[in-house]
Amino acid sequence: QVQLVESGGGLVQAGDSLRLSCAASGRTFSRYAMGWFRQAPGKEREFVAAISNGGVSTYYADIVKGRFTISRNNAKNTVYLQMNSLAPEDTAVYFCAQSYLYGRSSPSDYNYWGQGTQVTVSS
Repeated sequence: QVQLVESGGGLVQAGDSLRLSCAASGRTFSRYAMGWFRQAPGKEREFVAAISNGGVSTYYADIVKGRFTISRNNAKNTVYLQMNSLAPEDTAVYFCAQSYLYGRSSPSDYNYWGQGTQVTVSS
């Protein structure tokens, strides 16, 4: 059984940075692509970023490109999301997810999900 556990969320001010982590267990982490999504109250879950199984390739939603960076450490079974220049519009619950396929932005393409971590950005 795959388990994904996010951490690192919190309350910050506009312009601040946060780094989210997602620790994985249950199957060979390095075989699978990983993604980050977010969901704000009353809105659908939206794609943020994805990374290939080896970490060589990354893919971002336009709205976070240039501000967020996804990375992974396969030795630690962990994927990260570095978020810089945060804005109130980034307020959401952030989820990590695992997929067989890289570069997918639809939640339906991801097989396993974490429970989410809350990020709140005040103005």
